[in-house]
Amino acid sequence: MNLTKKQPTLGLALIPIIVLIALLTINVVVLGNDAISGANQIALLLASGIAGIISFRLGFTWHEIEGSIVKSISSAMAAMLILLTIGSLSGTWLLSGIVPSMIYYGLKILNPTIFLLAACIVCSIVSLATGSSWSTVATVGIALLGIGKALDIHEGVIAGAIISGAYFGDKMSPLSDTTNLAPAMAGTDLFTHIRYMVNTTVPTLIITLIIFLIWGFTFDTTEVAADSSAVLKALEDKFNLNPLLFIVPALVLFMIVKKVPALPALLVGALLGGIAAIIFQPQIIGQISGIEGNYLKASFVAVMNAMTTTINIQTNDPMITELLTAKGMSGMLNTIWLILCAMIFGGVMESAGLLKVIAERIIRFAHSTGSLVGSTAATCIFFNFTASDQYMAIAVPGRMYADTYRKRGYKPELLSRTLEDSGTVTSVLIPWNTCGATQANVLGVATMAYAPYCFFCIISPVMTVLQAYLNYKIRRLNDTQA
Repeated sequence: MNLTKKQPTLGLALIPIIVLIALLTINVVVLGNDAISGANQIALLLASGIAGIISFRLGFTWHEIEGSIVKSISSAMAAMLILLTIGSLSGTWLLSGIVPSMIYYGLKILNPTIFLLAACIVCSIVSLATGSSWSTVATVGIALLGIGKALDIHEGVIAGAIISGAYFGDKMSPLSDTTNLAPAMAGTDLFTHIRYMVNTTVPTLIITLIIFLIWGFTFDTTEVAADSSAVLKALEDKFNLNPLLFIVPALVLFMIVKKVPALPALLVGALLGGIAAIIFQPQIIGQISGIEGNYLKASFVAVMNAMTTTINIQTNDPMITELLTAKGMSGMLNTIWLILCAMIFGGVMESAGLLKVIAERIIRFAHSTGSLVGSTAATCIFFNFTASDQYMAIAVPGRMYADTYRKRGYKPELLSRTLEDSGTVTSVLIPWNTCGATQANVLGVATMAYAPYCFFCIISPVMTVLQAYLNYKIRRLNDTQA
């Protein structure tokens, strides 16, 4: 084997991308939403094989490629552990009546006309306070989805409102990991970065809220009222809807605000949900466990089932039964499989610098402020598609473009803002990205079903590029700084 490493050409670097896009397109056309159940994973592995062959031809050894794959998978390990924990949390929060109580009281308070607007605002506030879109979607988001479905609103639109709000907070909160990563990669400080993002993020959120408000006025509230009454009656019959149950989600949100890492905070939330189920829902414990006469054993079996496997609370209405279903840890395994395959592809592409050569070629065409910011945004989105991870979509372009921005006289916060406006928010729109796969599984809504309605995530990169072309509040270095 030739041990002298060669630099990849643009043509070689594009081959695995073209193969992947072709295979994913075939999967979507032939299988539709079922593509995520295995076909997309195989497509990623086949494209990884093509990238591996190219890496071998360039002089890279299997040991180097394998090391890059392991490093890539390691970067997503925390996300996969959180995903498993979210599965357990959703199970125990259903079993305990926490989520049904949220749905019940939410239906009492919210009406269809303002629901989408309210859902987006609530998720924005929670995510801004916690710094985590994942935690927001896994807790408040699940409850809001249940309320929206009970109001007979399309689940893709509901998920779009939830995710739009959650990613606004994730993008603007000083507690968010991506909000800290972007300025670190660009070379500016956290609060300068956040203040500068206001120029693009607030207008984007306002447009998003206006869209959801107008959408709400199109709903027919007559049929919704009847459907809501049926859901309320079913919840009253099945659960002990005690306001004390809200102590558990309040404690979880408190831990996250106090900067307790997401994994232990969500695990504590799952365990507290199991304890609440034992205290408040003995009838549900009996139904799920199928054990009579030994409440201790029944409680253990029911809680373990809720944390690990799919459970559903049977009602006379199939729609309500579907609403009262949770998948546990096992329901997250298919998503973890997808993330693993995506990380393998990203690792192989990184090993020989195939992603880097594509991004470097893009920089050559960036001459004006608008084209430079547009190229940066395109690169971030490209990395979300290919590396399948929002952190790589921020970190790699951040390292690549930092020197270019500085040499062209721009302050680093222009780069950091662009990284967030295009890297953070678009990750959730891609089915095989860690964010897209996770949110689709947590909410039970396919990525392609909610993506068209994530208006905040779609408008954000457009807004940042538009302001750059208009030269609106573009910060430049003075002579001394330059």
